[in-house]
Amino acid sequence: MRRIVMFWLMLLIAVTPFAAVHPAVAASAKPTSARPDRLPPYQPRFGRSRPVVVVVGENYYTELTDYVVPYGILMASGAADVIPLATQPGPIRMFPAPMNVIPKETTAEFDQRVPEGADYVIVPAVHRDSDATLVSWVAEQAKKGATIVGVCDGVWVVARAGLLDGRRATGHWYSMGDLRKKFPKTNWVEGKRYIADGKVVTTTGVTATIPASLALVEAIAGRERADELAESLGRQSWSSEIPSASFHLGLPSMMTIAGNYVSFWSHDDFGIPIEPGVDEIALVLQADVYSTTFRSTAYTVAQSRDPIRTKRGLMIVPDRVAGIDAPSRMLPAPDSSRPLRALDESLKAVADDFGKRTAAWVALQMQYPGY
Repeated sequence: MRRIVMFWLMLLIAVTPFAAVHPAVAASAKPTSARPDRLPPYQPRFGRSRPVVVVVGENYYTELTDYVVPYGILMASGAADVIPLATQPGPIRMFPAPMNVIPKETTAEFDQRVPEGADYVIVPAVHRDSDATLVSWVAEQAKKGATIVGVCDGVWVVARAGLLDGRRATGHWYSMGDLRKKFPKTNWVEGKRYIADGKVVTTTGVTATIPASLALVEAIAGRERADELAESLGRQSWSSEIPSASFHLGLPSMMTIAGNYVSFWSHDDFGIPIEPGVDEIALVLQADVYSTTFRSTAYTVAQSRDPIRTKRGLMIVPDRVAGIDAPSRMLPAPDSSRPLRALDESLKAVADDFGKRTAAWVALQMQYPGY
């Protein structure tokens, strides 16, 4: 997904018509099945009563939703011990929203504490997907028997770790062409938001973190618990099906990219008020949507720069301080009652602020079939 920031350049070299996709196409496309693919059921190891799930980020830049949503959903399930990791000491810088998340420990510290390894390793999209520390650590966890979950462009890390040769896999719609060229031994599949092939799971774009995480809850704790959790978080359907043909760069999207990018003089900063106990799922969905428009950026705002512990235990460093450097435009505080609804609500708000085409462009980047 990190490659999308270069889309607007394509307008400068386009000499032939592109297939146009009206923003309503994604809205009208619906999953063909309400029944998701099941991931292989969790098999307890090492005498554990609960699986150990780690989400690993690369400190330079890691995709915010890819990292936080799986953490939040797995923590909300109560079915696993979930540990946020980073490759190096210090905070993880996130994108597209400029948030800083403090991991619990580094990959090296985790190895010392849990030498037998994790049961599940969730790998988000990162800016430096060839980072040797991250790639080798993921490969080593796979050797120890962990199930590796590559989220969105996290699939690049999984592929570079040598885990996709001879397997079925999927990825973000914009990366599929490059993935096929770079990793021809992999059977790249479209039409699925997530695919499990043995102990490797891959997903499509950013919002696939939601159905994939719920499917992981089902694998660990059963279908009933996953359904209950989905309902409580505000997502009644979590099918693996996706109309892949609806996601590609058409002329309307290119025009929106170019128009928003060159309108730098009207770029808007938005503040999201946060305090201890903030719902991290709702927060990051709201922040990502408003930071993917090419017209705006969302910043967290608190009473000080002291780290804040979220509802499910993640530590976040606020971006701005209220009354000092907070943006003049403030968004509503994240709603914890049904946090997954923040995605649809934020897209609707972006449509009101910047127009429906910008909202459709955000949904396209996040590969969200619900808009």
